Amino acid sequence: MPDIVVTEFMDQDALDRLREIHDLHYDPTLADKPEELAALLADARILIVRNRTQVRGPLIAVGRKLVMVGRLGVGLDNIDVAACEAKGIAVRPASGANDIAVAEYVICGVMMLLRGAYLATGDVMDGTWPRNRLMGRETSGKTLGLIGFGAIARETARRARALGMAVLAHDPFLPADHPAFAAHETRPVKLEELLAHSDAISLHVPLTPDTRNLIDAAALARMKPGAVLINAARGGVVDEAALADALKSGHLAGAMLDVFETEPLPAGTVLAGVPNLVLTPHIAGVTQESNVRVSGVIADAVLQLLKEQA
Repeated sequence: MPDIVVTEFMDQDALDRLREIHDLHYDPTLADKPEELAALLADARILIVRNRTQVRGPLIAVGRKLVMVGRLGVGLDNIDVAACEAKGIAVRPASGANDIAVAEYVICGVMMLLRGAYLATGDVMDGTWPRNRLMGRETSGKTLGLIGFGAIARETARRARALGMAVLAHDPFLPADHPAFAAHETRPVKLEELLAHSDAISLHVPLTPDTRNLIDAAALARMKPGAVLINAARGGVVDEAALADALKSGHLAGAMLDVFETEPLPAGTVLAGVPNLVLTPHIAGVTQESNVRVSGVIADAVLQLLKEQA
């Protein structure tokens, strides 16, 4: 039986480093094979996952020898951290390793949605040539609002300022005089002010009881007419039905979602057929470069922990 079980995709070089020293079972489809995964965990000491593997009560219970769960990413809402800690299982995310990838995704989305022309392929192919309708807006001089101001939001702010944007941020866990705001030329504000004055809003918060449906119908109504919304944080932070209504009504000019309440998106989703909406499959933090970094960080953590326990 393997020492290490990897349930979702991981960089090959990192896998090879682990295999040199420890028995490893790698199957990037294991997240969809709960019975097989449970059997493999009977003697495993390390479980490495991304965001689809649900590390909760039943899975934790069968992993009697588990000493660590490595998360190939940063969000931990698919892992019952408290239950792991109660059993002495360390939980290690790859903090910081995909910050650049997500920040670039957000900035790309802001520029694309404000300009508006990039969703016109079908019209151009049909010969309608809608130049007047597609006279979009420049990013320079606009205001970006960041809800949450952790490491990824700060990388996003740095890039937005380089494009000539003003940046607002709301983070209830940071005092207004926190040095990160000044360091990134960002003004801390209350959520209501951010919603009212931002041309583009990007979410950078975890999914908690306090943030679930944080962007609901009332919050969307407070946003500037013609504003755009990016969510590369967590599904459930945005009320998808309310967002669909705001886009259909034209109150918002566009939205880009990388995360969803249910993943993969189910048939009959309220987002089907909604205009000016870009959807991607929870990929904002995954680039060739970030996959190498994330995998390397977790491989290092695994090797260090197992070395200490040898």
